[in-house]
Amino acid sequence: MTKGLTKAALTGAVFALALGGIAAPAHAQRDPAYAAARAAGQVGEKMDGYLGIVGAETAELRRLVNDINIKRRAVYSERAQATNATIEEYALTAGCQAILATTPGEKYQAPDGSWQTRTSAPPMRDSRCP
Repeated sequence: MTKGLTKAALTGAVFALALGGIAAPAHAQRDPAYAAARAAGQVGEKMDGYLGIVGAETAELRRLVNDINIKRRAVYSERAQATNATIEEYALTAGCQAILATTPGEKYQAPDGSWQTRTSAPPMRDSRCP
């Protein structure tokens, strides 16, 4: 668990995620540029709850990732306040869920910070994940 993360806050964050899903994917999935970048392995889910660029960065890719991450942070802020968690605690929980939700072929960040391609096996997850 993260420093200062109470069991109640973590439980609340997990419950809120279960009810509300992960921030931004529904909107992002409607964006053909996001879907293409995800399918091409150019972006992946990070442990901190945000989207990251895998490999070479372009201005368009940076704009896309920044836009999605700004929206995620806004949702995390709102939901963290509602669950008595910090934004970072809530984002970590969201990151854990987003990594779990990846499908084979998609990229995600492993606990050591390296980018991995999801296989049919469960993804490597941070020990702080609920």
